[in-house]
Amino acid sequence: MDEEPEPEPVVLAPPVMMPMPGTGRGHLNLATSIRSLRLRSGLSQRQLAGRMSVPRTYVSKIENEKATPTLSSLERLARALEVTVPELLSGGEKSRQDEISELVKDQFIAEILPFVSQLNGMQMSSILTQVRDLTVRPRRTA
Repeated sequence: MDEEPEPEPVVLAPPVMMPMPGTGRGHLNLATSIRSLRLRSGLSQRQLAGRMSVPRTYVSKIENEKATPTLSSLERLARALEVTVPELLSGGEKSRQDEISELVKDQFIAEILPFVSQLNGMQMSSILTQVRDLTVRPRRTA
C-alpha cells in the first residue's frame, strides 16, 4: 500500500493591524462623538463613568480609541448621555441641526443674524462661544 503524504502544516500569518478609518467627512469617529456629546452635556469622564457604572479609565480608553465599546456599552453610553444609539453613532449631528433650528427661532438671534457675516474671525469665535454657553444644558455637579 502506498502511504499518503502527510499534509503540510498550516501556518497562519500574524494578524495585521488595520488602520482606523480617517476622521474625514462621512467616516464614523465614535471616540470624537462620545467626547463631544459628553462635553456638550457638561459631564466629566468620571461623571459619565458613574452614570454607566464603569471605571473612569474605561471612558478614557473609549475616547482615546484604546478600547471599542460593546453593544451593551453603547446602549449604556447613549442612556448616560441622554441620546439614542443612532444619535451617539452620528455624533449628535441631528441634535445639532435641531439646536440651530431652535436658535434661529429666537427673536434676538434672528435680529443679529444679518450682522454675523460682518464679523471677523475673532469676533465670530467669541460670539459662537458665548451663544454655545447660553444654549447648552446647565453644567451638572458631581
